Amino acid sequence: MHINLYATFRLAAGVKTIQLDLPAGATVQQAVEAAVEQYPALRVHWLNDAGEIHAHVHCLLNGEDVGSLAAGWQTPMPPDAALDFFPPVAGG
Repeated sequence: MHINLYATFRLAAGVKTIQLDLPAGATVQQAVEAAVEQYPALRVHWLNDAGEIHAHVHCLLNGEDVGSLAAGWQTPMPPDAALDFFPPVAGG
């Protein structure tokens, strides 16, 4: 599975895409943890001190907002999953 990073997340990690080899049935949360392990600079942007994902982090699983999925961050991912991470956007 892979993770696509956008804007400041891409700058923090220094890469556009993260490739992860996760076991079948791995959750979105487990993918986040694996990505942060590979790219520690993302930790401050994605996780609070308790290891919980910041509310301002927007993630799509195969085009669907993770926050709108029944299991949220605990949603199991298919083997060919793509996660897209977007930082908060402000402006007017």
